[in-house]
Amino acid sequence: MSNSVFRIGLLLASASLPLAVQAQTSGAPTRSGSVLHDGVSPEIIVTAPFNRDRFSLTTAASVLEGEALIRETRPSIGETLQRLPGVSSSFFGPGASRPILRGQDAERVRVLTDGIGSFDVSNTSADHAVAINPFLIDRVEVVRGPAALLFGSNAIGGVVNVQDRRIPREVPDEPLHLDLSGFYGSAAEERGGAGSVDVPLFRSAEGSALVLHADGSYLRTGNYRAGGFIFSRDLRDQAAAIGGEVAEDAQARGRVDNSDIESWNIGGGLAWIGADGGQLGIAVSHLRSNYGVPNGLELGEDHDDDHDDDHDDDDDHDGDHDHDEGHAHGHEDIRLNMRQTRVDARALVPMDGAFEALKGRFGYADYRHDEIEANGEIGTSFFNQALEGRLELVQRAVGGWRGASGVQYLSRRFEAIGEEAYIPLNQTSQFGVFTLQEFDLGAVKIDGGARYENTRVNSQPLNVERTFNAFSGSIGASVGLGESWRLGVSATHSERAASAEELFANGAHAATQAFEIGDTSFGKEISNGIEAVLRGRGTGWRIEASGFFTRFRDFIYLNPTGEEEDELPVFEYTQTGARFWGAEIDAAVTLARLGTTRIDVTGLVDFTRADILGGGGRVPRIPPLRMLGGIEATGGVIGGRVEVERATAQRRTAVFEGDTDGWTMVNASINWRPLGQDSNTLLLLSANNIFDVEARRHSSFLKNVAPLAGRDIRVTARLSF
Repeated sequence: MSNSVFRIGLLLASASLPLAVQAQTSGAPTRSGSVLHDGVSPEIIVTAPFNRDRFSLTTAASVLEGEALIRETRPSIGETLQRLPGVSSSFFGPGASRPILRGQDAERVRVLTDGIGSFDVSNTSADHAVAINPFLIDRVEVVRGPAALLFGSNAIGGVVNVQDRRIPREVPDEPLHLDLSGFYGSAAEERGGAGSVDVPLFRSAEGSALVLHADGSYLRTGNYRAGGFIFSRDLRDQAAAIGGEVAEDAQARGRVDNSDIESWNIGGGLAWIGADGGQLGIAVSHLRSNYGVPNGLELGEDHDDDHDDDHDDDDDHDGDHDHDEGHAHGHEDIRLNMRQTRVDARALVPMDGAFEALKGRFGYADYRHDEIEANGEIGTSFFNQALEGRLELVQRAVGGWRGASGVQYLSRRFEAIGEEAYIPLNQTSQFGVFTLQEFDLGAVKIDGGARYENTRVNSQPLNVERTFNAFSGSIGASVGLGESWRLGVSATHSERAASAEELFANGAHAATQAFEIGDTSFGKEISNGIEAVLRGRGTGWRIEASGFFTRFRDFIYLNPTGEEEDELPVFEYTQTGARFWGAEIDAAVTLARLGTTRIDVTGLVDFTRADILGGGGRVPRIPPLRMLGGIEATGGVIGGRVEVERATAQRRTAVFEGDTDGWTMVNASINWRPLGQDSNTLLLLSANNIFDVEARRHSSFLKNVAPLAGRDIRVTARLSF
């Protein structure tokens, strides 16, 4: 079965590439699906001070919205986005998963809400969830490659920008606009719902209005069921060598212990939307999530020394747990109880003269999560208070010249108290000034930008303060190659200040199964990169192919020393050279039209290679070559999609990192718009991992003990009026 499925995946993934160049049917298919609300086209990227035509960008970008977003939504933002080009996830069980862009995450990828940070501690450890609720978002834009110019040095690898309607952007046509959704997933007995309401409280004769928004969601799951074995082949072999009960336990199948979730979110916003396009709004929200860290396998004295693959020693203790098909001798349940209260504000002031508008964005959040032992006691608490604000002056277009300049300020206070407080109390403040300019010369478009950033990181308990001055710049050009093709090339120089975790860490870190040691003497992390993007689109076809190369000077990573402390391998943060390169191809072609229904074939291929220079080996947890192909029907009352995803085996591994076997997964979905093709009311039935294969994500710290979900039948109903 697996070989035949693999061949189908290769066929579907590759079929769209030659067809995309030849097809001459009508329409330009896009994998992002249809828009469920009036708004921005998927061909426009709003992750910038002014809207930009995606076709002319000199960097790769993706949009997820509409039916595709509904189909892909999962409890974490990382798993929601993982089928986009160049995107993987840190999968730490269903409750915590952060996006990984081109093999980079944490301090090199910013996850934003409408251009402002998520204000959580997901960058400090893979078991910490991103404080974003995927069930209430409308659109996600992913910009792959350096985005440090606009969003700070922590976006050196890319940015994920999530948009919701918590601060209203438009006035509803109805006296009351309501969106409701309910969902169920069989693999984790996942059930819940989300809803939002928009009400124009006041309308002036000139067209201005005061709009009120409220939303909320609830999610509850059980332990999820894996496909195949729960524990990896390496762990099963080690357990077999030990023998006895542990060997029997290692053969467990079925549900993954301590992987359940309960979360809820509530928020409200109020915005004045002027007839002249001006806006002023504010929103308040509260998010709570209680989720478990999947249990490991206790191997006793012969525990696995593959630190990157096994998260199975410190966080858990002995205990017996039943699975659907057997039971495992695992570790004590560890749970994370997260809560965040957040305030957001946004303003847009139209202007006359040389500037078109002044845009402002502000956010503040008070975040805390407790890591709770099986006896109910709090082992460690993490506190994070952060605020961020940015002001942007958008220039009025003059001929083919437009641009924007702005300032940004970020402040963060982070503290951990308890058993795993391996990072002392620290504060970070960051001030940046930036400009982005674009010149349209007809067949050629040129863009360039620059950013200066001052970062101060201090820890009073250590009596250490570091100051970094970072300069980043980019220049790019795109040229039209006839009516249907455009080639973009860009060069970037980016500098990143070392984070508090990289500077001050000194202690046992259970999430990475390492004793981590930082270095207060670190300098800036500097990278230089080039990227080429070839886009084509025409009647019934589209293609985007990108290739990138980035060389880091003073790349910061965890380096194994070979020593042990607190029965954990010691890893020191080290600075050295590194090299990342790779490519992505995303394409689609329309095969036929049946009335208003369009039949498309889509294909995606991506890969990343990353090495430590000077004989340092591989960069850990780099996703392998991936291919994804599908056939889908959109635009009519009834639609659907069948797809095959193939992740190849990853044998290019770092020191103390094990291989990951390849896998092939088949998914299918069907949707129905009972009120007509133009209605936003939608019923969706999907079957994921239909053949119940055992699949492990190489970019996950928990790949040996937490495979991806097995067969999952999902039902989603969305009502909008």
